[in-house]
Amino acid sequence: MLSSALASVASSIPSPPISSWTWDFGPWTIGPFTFGQFTIHIYALCIIAGIIVATLIANRRLTKRGAEPWVVIDIALLAVPLAIICARIFHVATHPDFYFGEGSNPWNISEPGSVWAIWEGGIAIYGALIGGAIGAWLGCRWTGIRFFTFADALAPGLLLAQAIGRFGNWFNQELFGLPTDVPWGLEVDDTNPAIPAGLEPGTLFHPTFLYEVIWNVLGVIVLFWLGRRAAMQWGRLFGLYLVWYGAGRIVWESIRIDPSEVILGLRTNVWASIAAVIIGLAIIIVQGRRHTGVEPSPYRAGKHARNVGDINSSEDDYVDVSDPADAAATTEPSPQASR
Repeated sequence: MLSSALASVASSIPSPPISSWTWDFGPWTIGPFTFGQFTIHIYALCIIAGIIVATLIANRRLTKRGAEPWVVIDIALLAVPLAIICARIFHVATHPDFYFGEGSNPWNISEPGSVWAIWEGGIAIYGALIGGAIGAWLGCRWTGIRFFTFADALAPGLLLAQAIGRFGNWFNQELFGLPTDVPWGLEVDDTNPAIPAGLEPGTLFHPTFLYEVIWNVLGVIVLFWLGRRAAMQWGRLFGLYLVWYGAGRIVWESIRIDPSEVILGLRTNVWASIAAVIIGLAIIIVQGRRHTGVEPSPYRAGKHARNVGDINSSEDDYVDVSDPADAAATTEPSPQASR
């Protein structure tokens, strides 16, 4: 009854008719490789747009904390490439039958299904988080920024970037959920190889991309609000990001029908999502116990901005960037503890 009522005011969601633009310009050769086309994938544009948005938001938030303007670029120079590399590694490692099964040729870059052919799709968010975290830690060591200060500044923008990136799955008609008769079901081309055999033409599917977009945008609002209201610092806001994102992914992964390795009855990304929730809770609890005050500076002990005159700090973020008047009155740990 409710579904019928909703159907009168809502309709199914159509999939975009294209996922890329291709230009033919004739064959040309570089070494052993021959090329004749140039293709721009909309999914790639969504990822690039997300990276730009996350960088802009992180820069603004980090600068308000008292960091040097655009120091986030120095960190991103390491974090973004490592995120992409590890995203691909994670995807390949969790789909071994596709890349290393019988008849495959995974190491030949010119063959379909090669582990190198990232332009054919196949990256994993959790791999990107792992690689990005390693790159960000190295970038923070390079610039002197506290890693968790950077992570807190990045968290809302990262969640928004993931929402933007999900639109790429919509354009690619991929990673959709179980068949459904809800009025907001997703239309998928009947020729899509991801559709399970035996389904009737015109079957609708749960738009898991849209569920995640809505969940992530709500999470951005929550992170912005709690970041200001509760002054969540020392990595606790990033911990909340992991909990929020991981909790949502547990649900969306459970209804997706794309192929995935299953361990003890659960898809690998469900296990990864559970791990994200646990790690996020651990960060919130441990950092909450170790640090009860506000961060005295976005820089590690003994580090400072390279261009002090360019710093734009704000009291709105609940951070006092000046030196403590009384060393005994501050909650700042020893240099060894803050590294």
